[in-house]
Amino acid sequence: MIVRPVRWLGDSLERIRAFPDEPRREAGYQLERVQAGKEPKDWKPMPSIGLGVAEIRVRAAAGEFRVIYIAKFREAVYVLHVFEKKARKTPQADLELARRRFRTLVEERRRG
Repeated sequence: MIVRPVRWLGDSLERIRAFPDEPRREAGYQLERVQAGKEPKDWKPMPSIGLGVAEIRVRAAAGEFRVIYIAKFREAVYVLHVFEKKARKTPQADLELARRRFRTLVEERRRG
């Protein structure tokens, strides 16, 4: 079984490290599943950000947390954005940040 590395874009690693213990561990476990080619327990596709982008949803006593990633590239699982969801609807700023990082990633891969 091939386990792909996780590549953290922007401040996503620092953000996940700032999560409370329970949601941080759960997010890490779900990312491990993705690295191994499995689906996370609770996720949804995010085509508005980019083709192949998905969101891991972590619900914990401390709140709701999200990990937006793309796993369609052979070399790595790229974490585009990580945040605590405080409202029913995902804030536009969080979506736009993930969209920008996705576009940058695609451009860098295209250039080689």
